[in-house]
Parts: sequence; structure tokens; C-alpha cells
Amino acid sequence: MRTLLNLLRLQLPLWLILMMMTSTFFLGTGGGMLLLHTVTPPTNCPESSEVCAQFGVFWQVWDLARNNFVDADAVDPQRMTEGAINGMLDTLNDRGHTRFMSASEAQRWQESLTGEFEGIGAYLNVREDGQAVIVRPIEGSPAEQAGLRAGDFILAVDGENTQGMNIDELVSRIRGPRGTTVELQILHVGETIPVDVQIERNNIEVPSVTWSMLSDAIAMVRLNSFVERSSNEMQRALEQARQQGARQLVLDLRNNPGGLVNEAVGIASQFLPPNTPVLVEEDRNGQRRVTNTRSGGVALDLPMVVLVNFGTASSAEILSGALQDAERATIIGVPTTGTGTVLTTYTLNDGAQLLLGTSQWLTPDGRLIRQKGIEPDIEVVLPSDAQPLSPLDAAELTLDELLQSDDAQLARAIKELLAVATTP
Repeated sequence: MRTLLNLLRLQLPLWLILMMMTSTFFLGTGGGMLLLHTVTPPTNCPESSEVCAQFGVFWQVWDLARNNFVDADAVDPQRMTEGAINGMLDTLNDRGHTRFMSASEAQRWQESLTGEFEGIGAYLNVREDGQAVIVRPIEGSPAEQAGLRAGDFILAVDGENTQGMNIDELVSRIRGPRGTTVELQILHVGETIPVDVQIERNNIEVPSVTWSMLSDAIAMVRLNSFVERSSNEMQRALEQARQQGARQLVLDLRNNPGGLVNEAVGIASQFLPPNTPVLVEEDRNGQRRVTNTRSGGVALDLPMVVLVNFGTASSAEILSGALQDAERATIIGVPTTGTGTVLTTYTLNDGAQLLLGTSQWLTPDGRLIRQKGIEPDIEVVLPSDAQPLSPLDAAELTLDELLQSDDAQLARAIKELLAVATTP
């Protein structure tokens, strides 16, 4: 498959790549495309005869499905092509990281890195069974104000059943200009009767960092993602926390999907001395390159605990791994996702993008993150019916109430910090 990847790096359109690998070709017609092909491997196929034969089988299946499937309306060449691409990428065992994005998905991806968009303010997903679900509402967003919670099912959008929608379709129906409304049929976690919820869209500025004081000495800082301003927001939050008397820190990386690696380095630099290794990048030939922290950290001396869970991914794993290897923090929670590849973005001719893992991250001690994740120092499983407390929610509880709360991971973090504070 090396040749295929080389073709993608040249940013050739997918249809041209496939033409070069088979004898299939398309003729434009007024009603769509007329598929003409032979399944005999062509002499100009750039791969081995075995691979060329496999592409012949692919086109056989394509042709049979396109012309004979019982529901003709379900036959969509674009979705079939994207499905084939995603299936190919899934075989690389880098699911959730290496991926193909349509032009509209690529645009939303870029928006997510800036942290601003218009919509209801919630992270969404479509499970393997086709069920749309709220991953997490953004703090202070219209979604949160409307009562949406992590794990809620989205059954319908403006009366249209969501079953079978892909994530692109789901987001395009829910997102929209500020001032407009969308009606969602929601099945809340733990309930059996769905409710209709009307939400007015607004301009959403995703806070990268939120924080609150949990006591006179303990600050809780949640890092939601690694976007363009994250390291600056983290520095400001830490400075403000210290001004309010923070002498200990809970850094919450739960459900953090990652993002820009340079922001991970900048944030690690707030907690680790200058020139401390943060990550090791290893290419496919085994060559390694180490990236170190920068100077200017404002929380080098604060005792800290880091919270992680299965939703902790990518740059969040890099950060937690670096703090763990440096013995700078105690990691509490459950093993992280394990998405430790370095993504290179290839933009295709129609605006679609291929995010391809071209190298992989290791922790400073050389531990592989990809498919391994970060193992916590103290494993604490959150009950299935419990949700992680946000800093704002946690600040409304007393220290005793926090220690007895359903957020067992946060409670354990507080206990660890209290034990450090009382140790002579």
C-alpha cells in the first residue's frame, strides 16, 4: 500500500488514484455516473498482481451492489466511496485518529481548533449501532442550559429520526446560525421516556480551560482540548489560582480529545522545568526526535494530581505521560484511549482531508502510547451512572460533600492532596 500513500501525498483526487489501480473508469451522464469496468487486473496497475486482483474484487462488489441492491435510493456513490476509504483506514488499527474527513467535516475540524463556531455547544458522536449521543455539553452553552447531559441519546432532530445518520449529517442538522432554534428529541441517561427540547443556537466560544477553587488551598483546573490558545489560557488560569491562594492542584484531563501538540508542549512547560522531555516522536523507520519543555512555567512547585479516563486521548495522553514519567504528578482514573500517532494532514482536491498517522508518540521514558494508552498510578473507576464534576459544579460543594460525591475520581484526588498537605 506504500504506492497508494505516495499517491495521496501528491494530493491526487481519489477517483484518479483508483483509476490508476484498476481498469475502472467513469463517464459523466446527466443522471449521475455510468460505471464501465472490467475486473481483470490492468497491466498499468502500480501494485503487485495480488493487490491488483484484490482491487478487481472490490470493483466487482461495487458493481453488484450498485446495480442489484434492493433499495436503489440507498445506493449513493459518494457514501460508498467514503465508506470504502474509512474501511481501508480502519485496517491500520488507528481508529479515532487516522481518518478521512469530507470537505464539510474538514471545515468543522478546523473550526474546532480555533475554538469558535455557531450552534448549540455540545460534542456529539454516533455509536457503532447508529445511535446519536451527546458526548459532553460545553460549559455555559445553550446545550448545557437546556439540560443536556453526557450520555443522552438524540432520537430525532426537528422531527427527523437520527437512526442511521452519520456524524456529518447529524452535525449539519443541529448546527446553524445564532438566533435560530433546533428541536431535539432527547432520551436522558437513566430515563425511559424521551422529551422534546428546543434550543436556540448561539455563537459558541469553547473554553479551553475552566477552573475553580475547591478549598482554600486546592484548585481544580479542567483542560477541555488543545486548541490555538490553550497554553495561554492555562497560564492565566494558574496565575489566577495562585493569586487566590492555590497551593495544590487537580488537573482534569477526562474526556479531553486532544488537539495541537505544540499546545501540549506549552502546557507541560507550566508544570515541568525547562528542557525536560515532554514527548518522543518515532517515525516508521525507528528514528526518534525528543521535544523538551520551554521556560516560563508558573506552577513548577504545586503538588498536583491528574485525572484521566478512556476519553483522554492524543495530546492529553502526551501531557499525562510526560507528567507521570517526570514523577511530577499522580495519575488517577482509568487507562486512556491510546491514540498516540502524529497526524499529517493531506488536503484532497474536493476539500476533503486525510489525517494520516505518519509517526507515533512515545513518552519521555520510551513507552508507546498508540494502542496502549497511559495507565494511571491509582485506578479509580467512575460508577456508570455518575458524571465527572466540572470545576463550576464542584465549587458549589463543600470539601466534605466532594469527598462523598459520585465523582469518585475527583474525591480520590482530593484525598491524595490532603494526605500530602498533612504529611510532616
